[in-house]
Amino acid sequence: MRGPAGTGPLRRLLVLRHAKSAWPEGVEDRLRPLAPRGLRDAPAAGRVLAAAGSLPDLALCSTAVRARRTWELVAAEWATPPPVRYDRRLYAAGVPELLEVVREVPAEVRTLLLIGHNPGLAELVAALAADGLDVTPERVRARFPTSAIAALTWHGTTWRALAPGTALLTSFTVPRGGRHPGSGRPATD
Repeated sequence: MRGPAGTGPLRRLLVLRHAKSAWPEGVEDRLRPLAPRGLRDAPAAGRVLAAAGSLPDLALCSTAVRARRTWELVAAEWATPPPVRYDRRLYAAGVPELLEVVREVPAEVRTLLLIGHNPGLAELVAALAADGLDVTPERVRARFPTSAIAALTWHGTTWRALAPGTALLTSFTVPRGGRHPGSGRPATD
């Protein structure tokens, strides 16, 4: 297993797929709201991140309604949410577009939360991770369900240095709300 590559401070990229969305008839894809399960799972994702000590310095979020609402519910679980930037380039983005947005993040940000959509997010995690601790990057590419959180670490002086194969996949969790709030389903489910 290889560790995070590069030189410079340790940085963390948290990749969160939006919570489960509804499919109302006649509603444009970008405007789809969260489904009831999504309304339960998004706060659970916020609690999982807080319990892991993984609060970001900045959040980048797709402009799609389901992603924005996921962010609102996640951030509501934290005493002091970080600033958020909504970026329309994150909607339906592939790895090149996602990397372009991430590489624009200011150097002072050490932990970044990226909220968006599949298949781009799963492909980004698999591309960036040289290896994983408890789960392989290939496993994440194969199954990255709604509300899933992948945590990647790497060393770099700026976000511009983040490149494929330079990060370590340190965790993968699928938080679910409901009977046991705050618990995350392990990646093996």
